[in-house]
Amino acid sequence: MIEKSFQEVADSIKSAITNTQLEIMNDANKKLVHLYYNIGKTLEENSNWGNKFIDHVAIELKISFPSLKGFSVRNLKYMKAFYNEYKHDDEFVQLVAQLPWKHNITLMQKVKDKEIRKWYMFKCLEEGWSDSILIYQIDTNLYNRQEKVIKHNNFSITLKKNSDLANSIMKEPYVFDLIELTEDYKEKELENKMLERLKNILLELGSGFSFVGNQYKITVDNQDF
Repeated sequence: MIEKSFQEVADSIKSAITNTQLEIMNDANKKLVHLYYNIGKTLEENSNWGNKFIDHVAIELKISFPSLKGFSVRNLKYMKAFYNEYKHDDEFVQLVAQLPWKHNITLMQKVKDKEIRKWYMFKCLEEGWSDSILIYQIDTNLYNRQEKVIKHNNFSITLKKNSDLANSIMKEPYVFDLIELTEDYKEKELENKMLERLKNILLELGSGFSFVGNQYKITVDNQDF
């Protein structure tokens, strides 16, 4: 086999794998953003429960999904604000779903004019900006420096696989948290609470006892049990 031909075949396979990975993660990201939008809708529709409603929801979600990090009080409030921001604009809902959650929060907080925000959204997709680059471009007022006419109306933009935005989606922690949820999360939560209680008891007993790791290993006077 000619080495060059082999390398071309190998590169083709690797490219196909990378493209599929990005497609899967991009689809997962869209589903996550839509989930957050729908949670925000539910929170808004039930806001009559009072000021502590979101706090109680956060506690309930923490009990049910102890390993997930995307449902803090702060993030739930972002979801509610996110829904209220876009509930009357289906075009924006399609567009924001193509960006990672962190990008959406940055845009919602830092760009109040929706037409200018849309311009930055398309720039993120076209140029593959990471969130830090997006913040820099907003802070340095790229919109006014570059153009004031919104020319873009195409939702079929394809992410460049090696762009910073593509990498951001591939590394999005909230997406991975959601994907890695398993059926035994309640068992794991119970295990963690039992271990925490056991550790505290051993610490109260004082010298001669130690707690080693998470795998039910207890040391008393240098003997393992």
